[in-house]
Amino acid sequence: MLEELHVENFGLMEDVRLTLEQGLTVFTGETGAGKSMLIDALGVLLGGRANSELLRHGENQAKIEGVFGDLGQDCLQRLEDAGYPAEDGQLFLYREINSSGKNVCRVQGRTIPLTLYRSLCEGLVDIHGQIENLSLFNSDNHRKLLDALGGLQDDLSLVKNAAKAYQTILRQERELSISEADRSKREEILRYQIEEINNVNPQYGEEEDLIQEKKRLNNAERITSLITEAYTSLYEGSAGKPAAIDSLANTLKALQELGRWDEDLKLSEAIESIYYAAEDLADQVRRYKDNLEFEPGRLDQIEERLIQLAKLRKYGTTLDEVLVKRSELLNELEQITHYQEQFEVIQEDKKKARQTYETLARKLSQKRQEEAERIEKGLISELADLGLERSVFEVRFTPFMEPTLEGAESLEFYFSANPGEPPKPLSKVASGGEMSRLMLALKSLLAKVESVGTFIFDEVDSGVGGRTIHKVGEKLAKIAQDKQVFCITHAAQVAAFAEVHYGIVKDVETERTRTRVNVLSEAERLKELARMLGGEEEITRQHAQELYERCRKNH
Repeated sequence: MLEELHVENFGLMEDVRLTLEQGLTVFTGETGAGKSMLIDALGVLLGGRANSELLRHGENQAKIEGVFGDLGQDCLQRLEDAGYPAEDGQLFLYREINSSGKNVCRVQGRTIPLTLYRSLCEGLVDIHGQIENLSLFNSDNHRKLLDALGGLQDDLSLVKNAAKAYQTILRQERELSISEADRSKREEILRYQIEEINNVNPQYGEEEDLIQEKKRLNNAERITSLITEAYTSLYEGSAGKPAAIDSLANTLKALQELGRWDEDLKLSEAIESIYYAAEDLADQVRRYKDNLEFEPGRLDQIEERLIQLAKLRKYGTTLDEVLVKRSELLNELEQITHYQEQFEVIQEDKKKARQTYETLARKLSQKRQEEAERIEKGLISELADLGLERSVFEVRFTPFMEPTLEGAESLEFYFSANPGEPPKPLSKVASGGEMSRLMLALKSLLAKVESVGTFIFDEVDSGVGGRTIHKVGEKLAKIAQDKQVFCITHAAQVAAFAEVHYGIVKDVETERTRTRVNVLSEAERLKELARMLGGEEEITRQHAQELYERCRKNH
C-alpha cells in the first residue's frame, strides 16, 4: 500500500504531502481544482511518461516521492532479485523532472534506468481510468485471477511439473530424431576419426618423452664426451693429474692423522662426509656412462613417430586433448549405434509423461470450469446491484493442442452491457459508465486475490445516478476491506463511505495559483458533502448529515 506521497512543483501543486492509510480514501473538489493532477503525479511516480510541460510555471524541477509498505511477496522477490531489497519492508520511489528534459529515477535512493524502474513498479497500483495500467484489461492476468480465486495454485503446480517433465522428454526426442541418412553419415565420420587416432595409438606423455630423447640423440657425441670427462676427473684421473676421489682420500688421511695430535680439531668428520658423497656420485656417473647407448636409426624412428603424432593435431592442440576427443567420439558413436534402443525408451517415457500431464490437466480444467461458473454468477449479482441487470459476463476457454505450463487451456473474460450485443473481450469493450461499473464489480469480486495492493478509481461514478450511485459507494467500501482504495469522485453518496476524506482546492496567493490537498475534519466533511449535494441551504446540510451518518453506520 502507498503510505506516503510527496509532490513538489508538479502542475499547480507547489508542495503536497500526504500520509495515507488502508481502507477507502476519497478526494473531492470543484471541477478544475486539480483532482486528476494528483492521479497524473502518481502515474509519473509509477514510471509514466514525464516531460517539462508538467513543471509548475517558473520552476526548473519537479519531484514526486512515494513510500510503499506492506508489500506482496512477488514484489519483495522482484526487488530482491534486482538488487534493491525492501528496507524494513518498505519501497522508496523517486521521480525528478527537469526543465532540461532530463528525468531522474531512484529506487531505495539509488539512480536506475527508467525501464528497470518501471518493471519494479509493476503490480503496486491499479489505476482505473488509465486503461494501460489496468491489470484486468490484460487477458494474461485472467487465468491467474481465476486460479487464485479458486485456490488452484497447488493443482497448477502439479500441472507445471508434469508439463516440464514432458517437455524435457520432447527435447531428448528432438536430439535423437535426426534422419537415418544423417545418422549413417555421422557414424561413418566417427568411425574414420576413431580409427585414425587408434592407428597412431598415442599415449599420455609420449610426445614429451620423444622430444627429450630426440634432444639426447642429437647431442650424443657431446654427451659421451662430457660424461667421460666427468668420470675421468672424478674417479680415474689422467697423466700428471690425480682423480678428485684420490685427492679427497689423501686429504681425509692427513686430517685424521692431524686429529691424533690435536684432539680439538674436528675437520676429519666433515671431509669424511664429502669423500663418501663423492664415491656415491662417482658410482652414479659410472652407471650412466656404462648404460649410455645410441641405437643406430633410433633418431629416424623418433622423427617418424613425431610426424605421426603431429597429424593428430586436428583433434586437439596436445596429445592429452586428442585422447579426450577420442573418448568423446566413442561416446557419440555408442549413442548413434544404440539409437533405436534409446528411441524406444524415450517413446515409452513420452507416452507415460503425456498421460500423467493429461490426467492432472483434466482435473485442473474441471476445477477451472467450476470456478468460472461461480465467477459468472457472482458478477451477474454484482452487476445487477449496479444497475446492469441485463448484462452478460462470460469466461471463455481456448484449449491448447500441446501441454503447457499453464494447463490445457487459456481463458479470457468477455462482457456485454447491452441486450442483443454479443460479449466481447474486456480489452475491446468501450469505456464509459458501463465499463466503470463492470470494473467495480470485478474488483469487488476479485479484490481478495489480486496481488495489487492499491486501487485508484478516477470518477468511477461517471454516468451513474439514482440508487445505483449508493451501490457504487458500497462496492468501494467492500473492496477497501481488503485493499487500499483511493477514489476521486463528484458524488456525495460515494464520498460519504470514505474513512478518510481529502478536499482539493485551488487558490491564488501572491498572484500565483496553486492546488492544495487537505484532510477534512468531520465538520469540514459535512460542509463538503453539502456542497456536492447542491448547495449550502439548511435542508442540504441536513441531507448531508443524514447521508454521512447512514453510510458510516452501514460501513
